[in-house]
Amino acid sequence: MFGKMFGNLENQQRELQEKLSRITAEGKSGDGAVVVTANGNKELVNIVLDTSKLNLEDKEVLEDLILVAANHALQAAAKEAAEETQKMVQEMLPPGLGGLGNLLGK
Repeated sequence: MFGKMFGNLENQQRELQEKLSRITAEGKSGDGAVVVTANGNKELVNIVLDTSKLNLEDKEVLEDLILVAANHALQAAAKEAAEETQKMVQEMLPPGLGGLGNLLGK
């Protein structure tokens, strides 16, 4: 019984990781001068710089804008990932125990 349950948990964990990798969220800074995209696995997947809105000579400002956009993207992706994880936990619990999924936070 437990072997089947744990095998199923491993499959569900893989499925969750795949879903999280498909979640994307953007963070912007400098009025859209820097746009960073992150996924639900806490990975940065893209950075776009609008050079018409940037002074590339001002390295410190550019670095700050990238940091701000990256942090916003990671925070937004983490929020979406938490919601997806919560949904999946609810689906994994046996009927009648769905409320226990709220113990993980929300």
